[in-house]
Amino acid sequence: MTFGQPFCGTDNGPALLREAGLLQKLTQLGWRVEDLGDMPIESPLVVKGPKSGENARKSTIVGNFALKLSEVVEERIHASKFPLVLGGDHSVAFGSLAGVLRARPNVGVIWIDAHADLNTPDTSGSGNLHGMPLGFLVRDVGADAKSVPGLEWLEGGTSIPPDSIVYIGLRDVDAGEREVIHRLGIRCFTMTDIDHFGIGTVMDYAIQHLVANDPDRPIHLSYDIDSVDPVYAPATGTAVRGGLTFREAHYVAEAVASSGLLVSAELVELNPTLSTTHGANVTIDLGLQIITSLMGKSII
Repeated sequence: MTFGQPFCGTDNGPALLREAGLLQKLTQLGWRVEDLGDMPIESPLVVKGPKSGENARKSTIVGNFALKLSEVVEERIHASKFPLVLGGDHSVAFGSLAGVLRARPNVGVIWIDAHADLNTPDTSGSGNLHGMPLGFLVRDVGADAKSVPGLEWLEGGTSIPPDSIVYIGLRDVDAGEREVIHRLGIRCFTMTDIDHFGIGTVMDYAIQHLVANDPDRPIHLSYDIDSVDPVYAPATGTAVRGGLTFREAHYVAEAVASSGLLVSAELVELNPTLSTTHGANVTIDLGLQIITSLMGKSII
């Protein structure tokens, strides 16, 4: 999926991760991997239905794809599988998270990102849907799904209670998103918090917050590669300086994996066209290492 933002190339991320040996590395970790391949996306030339507005760009394409992805994710969970979604831009979370919520309504969510992705069509300055999945999926934010072509299917669906999501790594938050975070009391750890407490303490706090009332609560992790400083992950579309270091990026994955509660995950926003060949290779390699850390790779 590349239509949730303006740059071509994010749809190449999954293929490059496979070429870098992802399936073999997961198999070596003991996983039995079933690769469903890239999901087909409708061409903008053949998409039918109401025209998307400028405040929710290409919503029909994004929404139709997300509906199909949500059904696949939900089915995989009911089949006792671990859904690992490879993006694509972060608008894939409309589908992946909606599917997880239908199958596991009590799930806790850890959102690793430089951005809050909590905008709605009314608050977004760009209209790009990769910045809105949580605006539609977190309860009481105020997004009106039934008024957005392609996303009507979200209306009345399972949503995330504000106390069931934790942000890690925020450093570029829009004014409207900031108001929602404060109004709903969403737990978030900005880069300032990571600088102050250290990534180990932050991850302890994040996981403890989600399991405070249920120590066996399942966790879904959404990992945007732009959470990492562009020194280490330059090939992404909305890079912001001052992000996670190489080791912090790994530790986030290692901490969630070691909790034993991770049941689904996604990695998004790798875009090899937005950097040099070296920068693209460095970013893909980091993405590969983050995924394998999530799936159980450890130093010892």
